[in-house]
Amino acid sequence: MKRPTILDIARAAGVSKGAVSYALNGRPGVSAATRAKILGIAEEMGWVPSSAARALSSDRADAVGLVAARTPELLATEPYFMRVVAGIEETLAGRGTALLLTTVRDEATELDTYRRWWVGRRVDGVLLLDMRTDDPRPALLRELGAPGVVMGAQRGYENLASTRVDDHDAMLRAVGHLSGLGHRRIARVSGPQRLEHAARRSRYFDEACRSLLGAEQVQVEADYTAHGGLVATRGLLAQPDPPTAIIFDNDVMAVAAVSELTSAGVRIPADLAVLAWDDSPLCELVRPAVTAFEHDVSAEAGAAARLLLARLATGTAEDVWLGPRQLRVRDSTAPVGVSRSA
Repeated sequence: MKRPTILDIARAAGVSKGAVSYALNGRPGVSAATRAKILGIAEEMGWVPSSAARALSSDRADAVGLVAARTPELLATEPYFMRVVAGIEETLAGRGTALLLTTVRDEATELDTYRRWWVGRRVDGVLLLDMRTDDPRPALLRELGAPGVVMGAQRGYENLASTRVDDHDAMLRAVGHLSGLGHRRIARVSGPQRLEHAARRSRYFDEACRSLLGAEQVQVEADYTAHGGLVATRGLLAQPDPPTAIIFDNDVMAVAAVSELTSAGVRIPADLAVLAWDDSPLCELVRPAVTAFEHDVSAEAGAAARLLLARLATGTAEDVWLGPRQLRVRDSTAPVGVSRSA
């Protein structure tokens, strides 16, 4: 069915296009009776305003952007990102704002996307995810004059508001939990070190191990995928003195390791304790269920979306600190040589 236009409404009402425009946009220039007649006809026809036309007239797109640099494999298997999107969508939908989402493989395409969106007035602001150690995006947004909010920031950024997290305390609790069970060889499978949160967690892991175990422990970099986590795990277990516990930087890698190792006859947690940084339903579906840090990813993403909306409404917004992660102890962690079922 053809979408009704202002011209269609004008013809049906027997008035000019200008009169229809005045009525639909709440501007003076038509009588109350004519306005009511035009609005009634528009409603009957199912007319809705053009977002493009509205953006041109009001300089607002009523949309915010999110560019995700992720591989298809990670997008297909990682619950974390979909919970982020769900939290953003739920918040924005309640405010009549759309989410413009795209995924890219490389940094150049990502930066070009931000430029095109902003110059084309397709978004009013953007949300930044997975900040890198030498990230060009904050400088680009300052250059464009585009409002932005950093999600899960490890530090503050000039002219950008952020939701902030404290990974230092969580890492101390993770290593403390395992060392408290008697583990002295604790390894970590990290995410890519080009990501600021992964690099900082690596430093926090070293600090926690020096403090609680008296020496640094082995860390191996992976890519957050199941395959990458398994490759890293096999390498760790092939060492002369393999770890008795491993901290994985996300749920996907931890669950993949538990699934493969138990199939291969490794007793978890008796032979190897496993702890995941991010909790998800995956951690409870696998057997044994995986000890993990629980935090409401959707709620945290919603907080970032609200922060950006506040920035758009007022021109300023203060950083918001997110609540601490809660360690949910399950059957994948136990004292060395002890099975939870024993």
